[in-house]
Amino acid sequence: MPTRRRRYRDLAELDAHLIDCRACPRLVAWREQVAREKRRAFADEEYWGRPVPGIGPSDAKLLIVGLAPAAHGGNRTGRMFTGDQSGDFLFAAMYSVGLVNQPHSVSRDDGLELFDTRITAPVHCAPPQNKPTVEERDRCARWLHAELGLLAPTVRAVLTLGQFGWQSTLRTFAELGWTVPRPAPRFGHGVSTTLVRDTTTLEVFGCYHVSQHNTYTGRLTVEMLVDVLRSAARSAGIDVEGE
Repeated sequence: MPTRRRRYRDLAELDAHLIDCRACPRLVAWREQVAREKRRAFADEEYWGRPVPGIGPSDAKLLIVGLAPAAHGGNRTGRMFTGDQSGDFLFAAMYSVGLVNQPHSVSRDDGLELFDTRITAPVHCAPPQNKPTVEERDRCARWLHAELGLLAPTVRAVLTLGQFGWQSTLRTFAELGWTVPRPAPRFGHGVSTTLVRDTTTLEVFGCYHVSQHNTYTGRLTVEMLVDVLRSAARSAGIDVEGE
């Protein structure tokens, strides 16, 4: 089992190790149970049932950090935010800003391409009730640590979806030597904070998570998500559409 501080040559090597991780017994049992029992609508499909790696280019300027794969979304398809309604909401907004080539994501081979943007999560296995424990978050943190370290040369802005992603992102960047304001900035939709390492700056933006609870109740609208995506993309130096 790799240690948290293990160095990887590139994201491909990192992802190859990540998808074989079995460090959290509860998460392993749950993701595999879901993959066996399936949802009726997907009964004829073969579920991925493993840790889900990040998606997007290795030289991304913008990083989007979520929470964890959905049981019948990423855990089924093997790709972040793919095959569920939260992903539909996210990719439609990203498409309107020009960060992806299509407004939908249904499978690993549907032709989706991300432009200057990568998507990852602090926890890479689907947790029961979408709630990983603190211990599971901390055990999985080595993967985010390694991924952010590999992306550091090009990433200039991060958009976190939800408080869990916000806290994990700030904690990990601090471990990587970035100066995080103290006291630590509190999460909120549309808030941002600037991190510094040597002469490099990086801006972290907060956004409500694209969970069905938030999108169905109107706590997060498409317009709200598009606005913060545009701000984060501009901060990262990406030309955005719709302005």
